[in-house]
Amino acid sequence: MTLDESDAVRRDADDPGRRSMFLVPPAAGGRYEESAYLVGNSLGLQPRAVRDEMLAHLDDWATLGVEGHVEAHDPWENLPQRLALPSARIVGARPEETVVMNTLTVNLHLLMVSFYRPSGARHKIVIEDAAFPSDSYAVRSQAVLHGLDPETAVVRLRPRDGEDVLRTEDVIAAITDEVALVLLAGVHYLTGARCDIPAITAAGHAAGAVVGWDLAHAAGNVELRLHDWDVDFAAWCNYKFLNSGPGSPGSAFVHTRHLGDPSIMRLDGWWGTEAATRFDMAPVSRPPATADAWQISTPQTLALAPMTSALQLFDEAGLPELRARSRRLTDYLIEALDAISPGRPLEIITPREPERRGAQISVRVHGQDVGQLAKRLRFEHGVLVDSRKPDVIRLTPVPLYSSYHDCWRASAALAALC
Repeated sequence: MTLDESDAVRRDADDPGRRSMFLVPPAAGGRYEESAYLVGNSLGLQPRAVRDEMLAHLDDWATLGVEGHVEAHDPWENLPQRLALPSARIVGARPEETVVMNTLTVNLHLLMVSFYRPSGARHKIVIEDAAFPSDSYAVRSQAVLHGLDPETAVVRLRPRDGEDVLRTEDVIAAITDEVALVLLAGVHYLTGARCDIPAITAAGHAAGAVVGWDLAHAAGNVELRLHDWDVDFAAWCNYKFLNSGPGSPGSAFVHTRHLGDPSIMRLDGWWGTEAATRFDMAPVSRPPATADAWQISTPQTLALAPMTSALQLFDEAGLPELRARSRRLTDYLIEALDAISPGRPLEIITPREPERRGAQISVRVHGQDVGQLAKRLRFEHGVLVDSRKPDVIRLTPVPLYSSYHDCWRASAALAALC
């Protein structure tokens, strides 16, 4: 492949995406007005419709006060339940299995209270050694909460020597009869590699373990079928591929076979009791037989507001269409990076097979400070990527709004700087 700008422009004309529906930050450097924004894996762009939605809620607060809970244009009281419908479609769940609440790690903790129940020899938790740090902290503290030593209770899986990505067969082999919980990422935050969720979930169940998933980098990125795959529980954030704003509330999934099970322990709170009797002010919770039972506190209305517009875009586009465009963009980006790699210290560590990756392409840069490289890409070329120490940069063309020209700009900038 020849790195040709006119070819990238032509591809965008043929395959334009929905960039016009988003606000793209201005470029901090280089010769283009807009940034080549390739960091949607960290924070998605703002949909243009969000500002009006936020202002409408502020107007409701100003004119209705507390009555906005039931009289607002989008009544605050039931906003999480309405957002559960499009959220469920994104992850392949039923609405009653899905709840919008809290943030990612808080939700993982609440779910592990219910589903990590160590007993005797069956007490271990399987995670990746290179799991996102918050997941590591969470499972270690859960082990300590049960009086266990996290150094022995937490099984950390590493790829084989010379490899960057865990093999499915090695994960399955690690799920022994001592394992109580498997908690892995649907798409790995560092490498962009996609886990085989159905195969690992089935293997975990066959071994007698509970299987949960951190979908922070998978929700809105790859097609999921949590209900059909028999996943026990999952949690994700909504501010990455789902474009719901910085620090927006997270979401959680609990399979129907666990809903309404009185033997499952939960931490109860005000919003986890059934809605019809919430204002009876009873001293004992009456949780519904839905994922809403895991709610605790009053919904964060102003933080939830951007999700309405953001999730609507997924219903309009459809994940199959977005996934197909994602494959085309990442195929193009890989070809462009391959074209500049000879003679340069660049190594793609994301799997090249489309079914084993999402939108993120991770590149190991040998012999350079990747933090400084990311700064130079931004301020000299107007290309936004992110870096992870010691040697990885992540480039993520998001199919809703990224362009082939963004990918071309990133590759041309790397060719100039490396």
